[in-house]
Amino acid sequence: MTLNIRVIAPDKTVWDTNAEEVILPSSTGQLGILTGHVPLLTALDIGVMRIRIDKEWQPIILLGGFAEIENNNITILVNGTEETSNLDINTVQSNLEEATIAVTEAETNKDKIETTQNLRKARARLQAINVLNN
Repeated sequence: MTLNIRVIAPDKTVWDTNAEEVILPSSTGQLGILTGHVPLLTALDIGVMRIRIDKEWQPIILLGGFAEIENNNITILVNGTEETSNLDINTVQSNLEEATIAVTEAETNKDKIETTQNLRKARARLQAINVLNN
């Protein structure tokens, strides 16, 4: 038995596949989903969703949203996604360092919110590279 996973962004369906297991970046921590999971509606944070297909883990960066789990179907509505296939470890680490500095230098509330979001995205990119390299 498998899970049917659909990731839907505002402009397109990003992913529509079957998988054995999914790990979601929920707002309360990572949430593992296997077949037969109880119905659930959860908020998603910026982070890496990991999908296990044929015993291989595939990451995708989610930029926040919601997930509904019911009858082995997972529907994920997201604000956006980022591909992980083009990530370069040196660029990602450099961006993470820059984002960390930007957060400490932010002065206005708007700047603090934007730089914090950028830092969370940079951390998600690093996490995705770690999934790809394992």
